[in-house]
Amino acid sequence: MKTEEQQYRITLTKHITKYMLELGVPAHLKGYHYLREAILMTSQDMELVGSVTKLLYPDIAKRYHTSDQKVERAIRNAIEVSWERGNPEMFDMLFGYSKEQGRNRPTNSEYIARIADKVHLDFIA
Repeated sequence: MKTEEQQYRITLTKHITKYMLELGVPAHLKGYHYLREAILMTSQDMELVGSVTKLLYPDIAKRYHTSDQKVERAIRNAIEVSWERGNPEMFDMLFGYSKEQGRNRPTNSEYIARIADKVHLDFIA
């Protein structure tokens, strides 16, 4: 039987996955899993947004037995692919802008922070 905390984490993960798929992050990329983990961790501790290179990437790298540089690169690639191929309306709804407006893609930390904040607000509201 799952604890309440485990159940909450599963529900949160499903919610994050829904947003990521709507934004067009391909599930077959390594960065997809790293990004989902980053958003999950950040939605539970927003302080991590200020320390992505010092805390977040190394934590994820440790969990997946890789380097923090590979985590950063894979996340950047996943975001780039979703920016190029994803749903512009979803980007506009979540970020207030999209590729269609000639804007540059959000940075890794902006992307992680925005979705983590949205998920956090969805669950506490």
